[in-house]
Amino acid sequence: MKISILGCGRWGSFLSWYANKQGHEVLLWGRDASQNYEKLLQTRKNDYLDLPLSIQLTNNLDEAIALAELVFIAISAQELRSFAKQLNSMKIANKTFVLCMKGLEMSSGERLTRVFMEEIQQPVDVAIWVGPGHVQDFVQDIPNCMVIDSDNINITKLIVDNLGSETIRFYYGEDLLGNEIGAAAKNVIGIAAGMLDGLGYSSLKGALMSRGTKEIARLVKAMGGDEMTVYGLGHLGDYEATVFSKHSHNRRFGEAFVKNEPFEKLAEGAATVKALLQLSAQYDVELPICQAVNSVIWEAQDAREQLIKLFMRPVKFERI
Repeated sequence: MKISILGCGRWGSFLSWYANKQGHEVLLWGRDASQNYEKLLQTRKNDYLDLPLSIQLTNNLDEAIALAELVFIAISAQELRSFAKQLNSMKIANKTFVLCMKGLEMSSGERLTRVFMEEIQQPVDVAIWVGPGHVQDFVQDIPNCMVIDSDNINITKLIVDNLGSETIRFYYGEDLLGNEIGAAAKNVIGIAAGMLDGLGYSSLKGALMSRGTKEIARLVKAMGGDEMTVYGLGHLGDYEATVFSKHSHNRRFGEAFVKNEPFEKLAEGAATVKALLQLSAQYDVELPICQAVNSVIWEAQDAREQLIKLFMRPVKFERI
C-alpha cells in the first residue's frame, strides 16, 4: 500500500520505518521548522533508528496526502484540531486516517476521533492505533501486541491485515470509546507511577494499577462504552510499558516532576488529566488518582502529601 505518516517524532519515524519493513511504499512528512524533520533529512537517523533510503521525506503536506491510501497521524494530541482544520482544506475525501497518539483534548475533554471528525467535513474513515510498546524495543524486533479500532470493522481489518507482523500482533478493537479513553488515561496512571518512583514509593504501584483500572472502567461505563475494554491492551495491557518502563515519557515526567528535575519530552498525560477531570464532572464519576495527579501538576500541591492521602483513603468494599 501507499502509506503517508504525518509527524516525524519518535512514534512517527517508527511508523514509517515499520510500514516500510512490511513492504509498503512510505512517505514521511514533517513541518518545515521541525528539528526532527531537519535531522532526518540531513542524517536519515534519530535517537531511535536509521531511516532506510526507500522512505521518502517531504515537508509538502499536499504531496503526502495526494499519494496516500492510508494516512497515519502522529502529532501532539493538543495540536490535532488545528491540524484537522488544515487537512479539511485539502482533497482528502474517501481516505483513511489512523490516529496514532494517546490523549484527549484538554480544552474540551473530547476523544481525538471526535475532535478529528468535527473538523473534517469530507467523507473519510478514521481509526486508532493503541496499546503497549516502545520504539526502542520494536526496532530490535522485540514483539508486543497492540490494538486497531474503528467504527468501521472493514477499516479495522484492512489495517490489521496490512500491518500485522511477528513484531506487532494486532487485535481487532470492538469498543472505540473504551479504547480511546483507556489509552489516554493510562498516561495519567503513568505519571502517577513516576511520582511514586520519585518519592521512593514504588511498592504502591500494585495498588495504583488496581485502583486505576477501576476508576477508568467506571468512567468508560458511564460514557456508554464497555467497562471491560479497560482491562484489555488499550489500558491495563499498556501499564507494563507506561508504569514500569524506563522508556515511558509519562512515567519519567512524573518522576522528574516530584524531583524538581527538567524533562523536555512530550508527556501527553499532563494535558489529558485536565480533560479527564472535565469528564469526571460531566458524567459524575469520581477519579481520585486523576484528581491527585492534577493537584500536583496544575495546582502546585505537595506530591507526597497528595499521594499518601490518595492511598490512605477510608477502606470500603468496591465493586466495578
